[in-house]
Amino acid sequence: MQVIHTTEVDKNIISEFFEKHWGSSEMVISSGIFQCDTLDGLAVLNEEELIIGLLTYIIEKNVCEIISLDSIEKGKGIGTSLLDTVEQMAKENGCEYMKIITTNDNLHALGFYQKRGYQLIQVIPDAVEKARQVKSEIPFIADNGIPIRDEIVIEKSL
Repeated sequence: MQVIHTTEVDKNIISEFFEKHWGSSEMVISSGIFQCDTLDGLAVLNEEELIIGLLTYIIEKNVCEIISLDSIEKGKGIGTSLLDTVEQMAKENGCEYMKIITTNDNLHALGFYQKRGYQLIQVIPDAVEKARQVKSEIPFIADNGIPIRDEIVIEKSL
């Protein structure tokens, strides 16, 4: 499996990926409003050159914050490969911490990151309600039936 930088992928393909999987390339979280298709990122493509894994991130001071991580083919190590690659890159660029903000309903992500050494460090109550003021298409209920309300900040020391 080859992880490549998103500069090697057509920007339109990245934009279409976010439209399909997120409804838009705009990500609204407590740390900011991000246009994900313009962020630094890493991707995994399949044989047809379609994105099957995509991670976007920002680096501020000594922290690398993952803004989005998607793996289309679950259980094949795509997410882990993307995460391992960004962690190594962050360490080489002087980062001391990795940071991720997710929502309370995202049980899969919470498990995925904790299995890889991340710790829950903060809950931001009602953060998603504030995000909906900017991005109204954020759903109120997740596919798993959990109301989407709060953000959870998770970190890992490098």
